[in-house]
Amino acid sequence: MSNWRPSATRPALELRADCAARIRAYFAAQGVLEVETPMLSVSAPTDPHIHGLATEVTGIGWRWLHSSPEYPMKRLLAAGMGDCFQLARVFRDEERGRLHSPEFTMLEWYRVGWDDHRLMREVDVLIRSVLEGHRSLGETVTLRYDEALALASDEEIAALGRDDEDLIMAAIVTPKLGLDGPCFVTDYPAGQAALARLREDDPRYAGRFEAFLGGIELANGYHELASATEQRRRFEQDNRVREAAGRPTMPLDEDLLAALEYGMPECAGVALGFDRLVLLALGGDDLRDVLSFAP
Repeated sequence: MSNWRPSATRPALELRADCAARIRAYFAAQGVLEVETPMLSVSAPTDPHIHGLATEVTGIGWRWLHSSPEYPMKRLLAAGMGDCFQLARVFRDEERGRLHSPEFTMLEWYRVGWDDHRLMREVDVLIRSVLEGHRSLGETVTLRYDEALALASDEEIAALGRDDEDLIMAAIVTPKLGLDGPCFVTDYPAGQAALARLREDDPRYAGRFEAFLGGIELANGYHELASATEQRRRFEQDNRVREAAGRPTMPLDEDLLAALEYGMPECAGVALGFDRLVLLALGGDDLRDVLSFAP
């Protein structure tokens, strides 16, 4: 039997529209350009934790549905477009659950000349602006990565059965973060830099932060890596990790690497889960509550 009815109610969709309008109004007031970039790409994310979705285009061949608008937006930055943002539909395989969907909306933006600390403050302002009148927020808390990990007790780790930092953060620590107001985790170790540059004052740590609210991971931000050589090295290292895990290796984004070689300005960027932000505004506990039609 067909289940044709929407998964979200009319009031939930009105709230979703309001959150999107507030985001656009905020960036318009700040002079940040809204952009659109292609969903199809010849490359795919090499991150071992992200699994892409592909489709075959007649006369062109296989293309990847982007998991983030990050790479083309960085090409815009290298071309001199300046501060920009995008509300983009993105796609990731093997993601389904209360807070995950294979198709979702991501808010991504970049600030030229900023570092991760300045951008972190703007993320706090934006979250509060969008949620004003919908959810009461307490004071903002900032923790170092090691302080956040310390919130997991020995007993909880033993019950988890695996001494894996990523799993400990996701399963034990995250539900404890941001229960009253936004919580930012900073000072990630260099091994978890992803697409962030290492801190000049202490290269043991990355210029990276994550934002949490209501026990939900909401955003991931970087003082962006601008070295084409280092970025290629990290892509290739990701593919070696994929290969060792029995995962397919991914084609590198040579256009991004060329843009970095040309010269991307110093900047900071962040990706924020828009559907999760709307869910927090609604006070719900499942993304189905804020999606017109859940997968």
